[in-house]
Amino acid sequence: MTVNRILMGLKSGRITINKALKALKALPYQDLGFAKIDHHRSLRRGFPEVIFGKGKTNEQILKIAKKIIAHDGILLITHANSQAFSKLKKLYPKLKYYKKAKLISYRKTPPVMKKGICLVVTGGTADISVAEEAKATLELMGNGVKTLYDVGVAGLHRVLDKRELLEEASVIIVIAGMEGALASVVSGLISKPVIAVPTSVGYGASFKGIAPLLTMLNCCSPGIAVVNIDNGFGAGYFASLINR
Repeated sequence: MTVNRILMGLKSGRITINKALKALKALPYQDLGFAKIDHHRSLRRGFPEVIFGKGKTNEQILKIAKKIIAHDGILLITHANSQAFSKLKKLYPKLKYYKKAKLISYRKTPPVMKKGICLVVTGGTADISVAEEAKATLELMGNGVKTLYDVGVAGLHRVLDKRELLEEASVIIVIAGMEGALASVVSGLISKPVIAVPTSVGYGASFKGIAPLLTMLNCCSPGIAVVNIDNGFGAGYFASLINR
């Protein structure tokens, strides 16, 4: 529950003073000892704190998730495993698990949908797991999403054939490994902002994503922002801010 919701609830009489005081105690953060949950994140960024699942125990994830859901009614866990999902699913039947993206999401109420369309593009089929993370993030944040997969520069006609779809989007996420040239190509074709995501897909000289990262940072086409290697979540989050 955000400060705005608390104030609106007090004015309408739906929330008692005692309940409001209880909710305000959890602001601005809640200390669990092993974690300090930033309950003001939704006020500053428009979306609650997101849990990075890798490196955390399932018990830690469960405790953090319960507090975030109780406070905001929204949950997003990246780099999550199926065991954590199974434990949470027992408590929250509406919970979703995206196997390809390794992402868990929950929303108590449907989001207010934004007007623009976000397009997620990949160079190859091997990049789809990162793309699905971006897509799921965008959808949870209330964005309409379309996808265009496997249109890398080895067969340039495939992306040139989709100019109409590229022009329709408000913002485009381009995800590619190998040499990562697709972001520059897409940006050179359109007037929309492009978010480039290098992936760790490729042979030895791609250095697990370093090569496409450097290519994307050196793009000669203006209007491109670059996120970290395999960071579909970061790209989706940024695209949602642009679309907002």
